[in-house]
Amino acid sequence: MFTTTGSRGLYKAPLSKGLLLVLSGLTVMLTLLPQYQQLFVYNLQAVAQQHQVWSLLCGRLVCLDVKDCFCSGLLIYNFRIFERRFGTRKFASFLLGTWCLSALMDFLLAQAFQFLFDYEVEELPAGLLAPVFSLFVPFYRLIPRVPVTQVLGHIHITNKSLIYIVGLQLLTSSPFMWLLALSGLISGGLYHSNVLWLQKLLFVPAWMSYIGRYILEPIFSSSQPSSETPLGMGATLDIQRQQRMDVLDQQLLLAQYNESTSNNRPQPQSGLLQWTRLLFPSLRQRGQNRPPVEPRPEAETHPSTQSPLLDNSAVAEEQVALLVEMGFSRTDALEALRASNNDINMATNFLLQH
Repeated sequence: MFTTTGSRGLYKAPLSKGLLLVLSGLTVMLTLLPQYQQLFVYNLQAVAQQHQVWSLLCGRLVCLDVKDCFCSGLLIYNFRIFERRFGTRKFASFLLGTWCLSALMDFLLAQAFQFLFDYEVEELPAGLLAPVFSLFVPFYRLIPRVPVTQVLGHIHITNKSLIYIVGLQLLTSSPFMWLLALSGLISGGLYHSNVLWLQKLLFVPAWMSYIGRYILEPIFSSSQPSSETPLGMGATLDIQRQQRMDVLDQQLLLAQYNESTSNNRPQPQSGLLQWTRLLFPSLRQRGQNRPPVEPRPEAETHPSTQSPLLDNSAVAEEQVALLVEMGFSRTDALEALRASNNDINMATNFLLQH
């Protein structure tokens, strides 16, 4: 389910990759060197009373808890889809804007909690947690829900369920994590809705984006996967099969054009392409509702030109039923089995590829 929001790794997501590598590396270093952890404690009282700005900056970037770092890293990896959709600069502007808004919201919520319950909140969990929680706002509003399965017949599992479970795990990891979560959700809602033109006030400048593009992006960029699929989020099996059919149709048209323009080309031997043309002249016409092709009368068919692959050889009903259970139409299953001489593996491979 983690791959439902993108199956290309960290390709075209240099900022997400940089955050994962740098912040996770700093967390590991602070775990090995505990004497420096005090520099990264998110202490509200030190910031408000002693004006320790560095405590605010460091405490809201690096996680001191390995579990928090792991959960937030998983969420950043899944939210990389927004960097691909909107671009690195807009994604960075969202993180910067929600970081600034949530910093102010942290103090307001802490003061409200002290006023209501007479309890002073001194420290909050450290790390880039509030901006990560703020990304749940566009994730909830922009990413469609795709049903995956059901549990006990009533609980619906979607492509977003596991990500919400990881967010819930992060929410329950510390006593005052709920305050950061609430701060992040409020700031994410304000920035995403562009209240008071926040997107025009809090953004990454063009010169900073230019520097990051030519200095930092080559360091954290990932190469394009060799087996990358052009399918987007929420693509179904029918869409995949239709796109494969379009590609094969283009190849068939190109082959026919080459045959018509080449006068001295020798007759090609029988192979996959030839029996594909005979059995599947146009893959866009395949389907459950396609009328069956009426066989030619024997008198009109020359015995020397009749393809041995189109004979009425017996096809095992068990193999046809097996292919129909896989999702293929009965017509396609019969044609593929006859063409492959009742070889179930060859017929399955052809139907899956086309």
